Amino acid sequence: MTVKISDASFAAEVLDNKEPVLVDFWAEWCGPCRAIAPLLEELSIELAGKVKIVKINVDENPTTPASYGVRSLPTMMLFKGGQAVDVKVGAGTPKTAIADWLVRHAA
Repeated sequence: MTVKISDASFAAEVLDNKEPVLVDFWAEWCGPCRAIAPLLEELSIELAGKVKIVKINVDENPTTPASYGVRSLPTMMLFKGGQAVDVKVGAGTPKTAIADWLVRHAA
């Protein structure tokens, strides 16, 4: 299950986490963000224990997206060991490709 986080909880939920963490930067008004939400929800269940998936609303939490240079939505940023290691922008990637991307980084 995806976890909603905030600027305040970002460090504890993402940077201090031992497992890889996918951060979905999104907004309510973003159609592509809403389109990939069910896909990310499914992946969070399928990859539980391998990759943690969290969501941060950029309108309610502007500090974190700004600090990571997020300019387009949706932006999916993968963190390992507290560092951003990879990024995907947009919602055009099929579920299987996102799953493969995550599993590769989780290995």
